[in-house]
Amino acid sequence: MAIAVSFQKHRLDFTFHAGTSRGVLRHKDTWIIKIIDDANPEVMALGEAAPLVKLSIDDIPEFDEKLEEICEKVEGRPTPSNEDEIYKLLDELIPAELPAIYFGFEVAFLDLINGGKRVIYDNAFSRGETGIPINGLVWMGALEDMLFQITEKVDEGFDCIKVKIGSMDFEKECDLLQYIRSKYYKMDITLRVDANGAFEQNEALEKLEQLSKFNIHSIEQPIKAGQTAAMYELCRQSLVPIALDEELIGVHTYESKKKLLQAIKPQYIILKPTLLGGLRSCQEWIAIAENLKIAWWITSALESNIGLNAISQFTADFDTETHHGLGTGKLYHNNLPSPLTIERDKIFYRAPFTWDLSLLT
Repeated sequence: MAIAVSFQKHRLDFTFHAGTSRGVLRHKDTWIIKIIDDANPEVMALGEAAPLVKLSIDDIPEFDEKLEEICEKVEGRPTPSNEDEIYKLLDELIPAELPAIYFGFEVAFLDLINGGKRVIYDNAFSRGETGIPINGLVWMGALEDMLFQITEKVDEGFDCIKVKIGSMDFEKECDLLQYIRSKYYKMDITLRVDANGAFEQNEALEKLEQLSKFNIHSIEQPIKAGQTAAMYELCRQSLVPIALDEELIGVHTYESKKKLLQAIKPQYIILKPTLLGGLRSCQEWIAIAENLKIAWWITSALESNIGLNAISQFTADFDTETHHGLGTGKLYHNNLPSPLTIERDKIFYRAPFTWDLSLLT
C-alpha cells in the first residue's frame, strides 16, 4: 500500500470586506491537500494548508514550491496505519518552519486512517450529538458598521462577543465598548477584545486600565509579540486578563513552549493549529498551560470548512465549556459545503448533511 498525493489551490472570496489590523481582506488563498491510498483508490482524504498573510511564519512567496516538495517526499510512501506512524512520518518530512503544511498533512492523514469521511475524531461533536460554544466575531470597520455587527450577533443568539480593536482612534473604540455595556449587562454578554499587538508598550497599561471599566473578559495580545518582560508586567498588573495569541507563533519545542508560559504567566492562551504547527502541537500547548493553571481556547484562522471541521472536532475532544473561535465557516461565497452549521451560539456537525466537493477538481 502506497500513498498518492496532490494539492489544489483554492481562492476563498469573502462575503464582505473583512477589516483586520493587517488591512482589509477580500479573499483568502488556501491549499487543499488530497491523499489516496492506492489499495483503496475510492477513498480520498483531505487536509488544508492555509497560512495567514502577514502573520504565519510560512506566509512566503515560495509556499507552492515548498508544498510541492513535501508532496514529492510523501508520494509513494507506505500508508500509515495509526497516529504514531503518521507523526513519525510528518516529523521526518516537514520542518517546524512550515506549520500550515504540517497541519494540512496531519489532518489529511487522520482523515485517511478514519476512512476518508472527514471524521477526524470520533466524539459527540462529530457524531452530531453536541455543539461547541463559540464567540461572535465583530470585524474592524466604521463605527456604525461595528455597532450593526454587534446588534446582529446578539440577535442571532451569541452571548460571547469578540471585538477587534486597534484600527480606530482609541477613544472611539472605548465609546463603542461603552455602548455595548450600556445596552448589554455583563451577565448577558461576555465581551472579549483583540488588539492584535496594536498598543505601544509605554501606553498599554493605561489603555488596559481604561478598558477595565467595560467589564471585559479578556484582551488578546495587547502589545506586539517578542516583548517577553513587558508582557509579563502587563499580565501581572493589568485589570483586564490577557490572552497570548501571536506570542505563541514560531515557538515549536515542548521546552520553549513551557519556558515562554513560565516567563510571561498569562491568564489565557489562544491556539490556532494552522499557525502553531497542527493539532498535536496545540495538544502540547494545552497540557503545559493546564499544568501551569493557564486557561485556553481554540480559534480557527480563516480556513475553509476542511480545516474548520478538523479544528472543531479536535476542540470537542476536550472537556471545556468556554467559548471558542470557530465561527468562520460562513465568511465565504465559495466555501466547501459541509455538515458544519451554526445554530445560535454553537457550531454543530449535522451528519445528515453531506460534503459537496464539486469545487475541487
